[in-house]
Amino acid sequence: MKIAFQGELGANSHLAISEAYPDAEALPCATFEDALAAITSGEADLGMIPIENSVAGRVADIHHLLPHSGLFIIGEWFLPIRHQLMGVRGTKLGDIKTVESHIHALGQCRNIIRKLKIKSIVAGDTAGSARIISQRGDKSAAAIASRLAAEIYNLDILAEDIEDEAHNTTRFVILAREPKWAAQGSGPLVTTFVFNVRNLPAALYKAMGGFATNNVNMTKLESYMVDGNFFATQFYSDVDGHPDDRGLAFALEELKFFSKEFRIIGVYPAHPFRQTQTNDGE
Repeated sequence: MKIAFQGELGANSHLAISEAYPDAEALPCATFEDALAAITSGEADLGMIPIENSVAGRVADIHHLLPHSGLFIIGEWFLPIRHQLMGVRGTKLGDIKTVESHIHALGQCRNIIRKLKIKSIVAGDTAGSARIISQRGDKSAAAIASRLAAEIYNLDILAEDIEDEAHNTTRFVILAREPKWAAQGSGPLVTTFVFNVRNLPAALYKAMGGFATNNVNMTKLESYMVDGNFFATQFYSDVDGHPDDRGLAFALEELKFFSKEFRIIGVYPAHPFRQTQTNDGE
């Protein structure tokens, strides 16, 4: 099995693939568009695509690309993000003058960067910065990336788990060419859909009413502009349950009445991480 991801070998997306599908071959792609195209063309069987992070928020590109990709969500994966500070073999912390990584990784490790008084340099992605540091062989330059990247590019980890926030977690969606709905009653499920409400007063309020009256838990509702039009908004939503569950079926029926477009893009098992979050909040 081949699974496409955006980034280079050693990226957090690669790490998520190795955890979720240990026997799969990871297929690195330069951009999200390339990763989605690899799935569509059949070059890859699946895709492992980040959709949101507990610190950085949503991955905006995916919310725009996914609804129009023709692909379907068949699963999700939550990956705790553990950043490592790494340098070429033999480097010591005192040698470092600069650190390179993706802008989000740099932003998530501000404390140690400030403590070490080193200069941040924005790179395209975390694993790519590790590869460049390895190739350059300069002991004054470090990278922030995953433990997997340090292994792949033969770098020493100089400081472990340097992220500022312990809760730093990325949620990935697993994409496929064909819909594969999880069976009703097979355990906790998530249904993901996109919709555009009609241009009516209070249309969104009315469309959402069915979820409240039918006791459906909505865990995500994101809005974003369509084709640069300030007055055309598409919504992306995750809810608990299966579309054939009585309460959710009624809620979706009411939503469709107030929507001009509606499409389910996935019905899939809820990752166990969701339950740990629920328990922590009780």
